[in-house]
Amino acid sequence: MTVLGTRALGRALLARQHLLARTAAEPLEVIHHLGGLQAQAVPQPPYLGLLSRLDGFSAADLSALIEQRAVVRIALQRGTIHLVTAEDCRTLRPLLQPVLDQGLRTTFGKRLAGLDLDALAAEARGLVEARPRTFQQLGALLAESRPDRDPAALAQAARCLLPLVQVPPRGLWGRSGPAAHTTAEAWLGRPMDPAPSPDDLVLRYLAAFGPAGAADLRKWSGLAGLAPALRRLAPGLLTFRDEQGRLLYDLPDAPRPDPDAPAPVRLVAPFDNLLLSHADRSRVLPEEYRGRVMSQNGLVLGTLLVDGTVAGTWRLTGEREVVLRPFVRLARADREAAEAEARRVLAFAAESGTANGAAVGAAEGGDAVVRFEAVE
Repeated sequence: MTVLGTRALGRALLARQHLLARTAAEPLEVIHHLGGLQAQAVPQPPYLGLLSRLDGFSAADLSALIEQRAVVRIALQRGTIHLVTAEDCRTLRPLLQPVLDQGLRTTFGKRLAGLDLDALAAEARGLVEARPRTFQQLGALLAESRPDRDPAALAQAARCLLPLVQVPPRGLWGRSGPAAHTTAEAWLGRPMDPAPSPDDLVLRYLAAFGPAGAADLRKWSGLAGLAPALRRLAPGLLTFRDEQGRLLYDLPDAPRPDPDAPAPVRLVAPFDNLLLSHADRSRVLPEEYRGRVMSQNGLVLGTLLVDGTVAGTWRLTGEREVVLRPFVRLARADREAAEAEARRVLAFAAESGTANGAAVGAAEGGDAVVRFEAVE
């Protein structure tokens, strides 16, 4: 069986993520291909995630899709907020229900013991479909008839039991608003898929993140029990081993570039699923850098890719400045390429206006700035 080394796996991942070469595809097509974009923070990560992958992308392109209800923000993979197409919302949300159930039991189980959850869900549905509500508002209303219960736990139970989407202006670039929710059915005018296919979920994952194994699928989705689907699909898939001997599956026609294929410098968005979707992240994130990129409280910084792997972090500040923090001394060509990518981010920010209430236009009389911090 062919063994794929770390570089080979990394190049395959970057090719499928449109990070070896940007694409001219429409944003909606790319969001579908990626299985959604992690969107826990607002509003920058999904926008910057598309910017790194698309030619000619503007913030207005994505904001329009949100306002047109072509994409929605909803709790999905790993129980976190993702921006997905309307159709993926209808299929992924039912498939990932066990992930949300487990999260609710773990975090709020004791505070919900003995509660009639069906009655809670029915009441919550009526409340959020009457008008969108924040979790604080929803919890307070649900607690009126359950005064002995924690309102926050009641709201989180509703989040688990119902497919709640966040409505605009939440998630729009240049505007802000509280996370107000209604049901996906009410927002989209269509029911959830009554029989979504786990096989389709596996194939979608491999198309965007393969080659990969069962443990990788679980890391990306948070969902246990997908190994049978992999075995069921195996006759139509290719199989490989990684350097640790782990079994990997892949689509026959998916790209697997040469391990030495050029990998351009890229600025990857904060919370990007590129770094969150494999049990072994070393194909793009060297283990020695994980602690510098991912904090214990769940923050995932924007990352600088050099030769296909993480070599630093970056951030877009409110004063129209991109700050780059390399972990190693960069060759002149890589430093110039990183600055060019940062200038591209600044041009996007200048065109798009403000983000999350923080000005990203140049200060009066000032210019856009790319600043390199010293190598640690």
